[in-house]
Amino acid sequence: MRYQIPVTSYQKKPDTRGQKIEGKDYQFDFENLKVYQKALGYIDRIFILLKALPTEYRYSIGDNLLRAAMSISNNIAEGNDKVSRKERTRYFRTSSDSTRECVSVMNVLMRQQLIDHEAYVTLRNDAREITSMLRALIL
Repeated sequence: MRYQIPVTSYQKKPDTRGQKIEGKDYQFDFENLKVYQKALGYIDRIFILLKALPTEYRYSIGDNLLRAAMSISNNIAEGNDKVSRKERTRYFRTSSDSTRECVSVMNVLMRQQLIDHEAYVTLRNDAREITSMLRALIL
């Protein structure tokens, strides 16, 4: 059975960059990166997808997908603070690798008809945009 994700879940969330969040009076430098914000949006869509997966897949494939998606933003955050270009590049490459891992899982979900075509295309396009943005930070 194919599970569909509501189209409304793909609407862009309001841009909260620069807005003061209660109890938060500063921002880390990585929080201003467009690629970091894009990665957070990607994780939001992954959570929606996971909630729609059948229970028997949620804790196997779903866990793998969520860990890979979280690795994208975590490596951007961690790598952006590195002084050495070589070390920063290593983190951004790991983030790109994690994005590609998500695409591989999406391919499996699509082949097994566990994700609808629209969600598949949207997540692939987002992944492509994230890897392109990371490549620009690396070069």
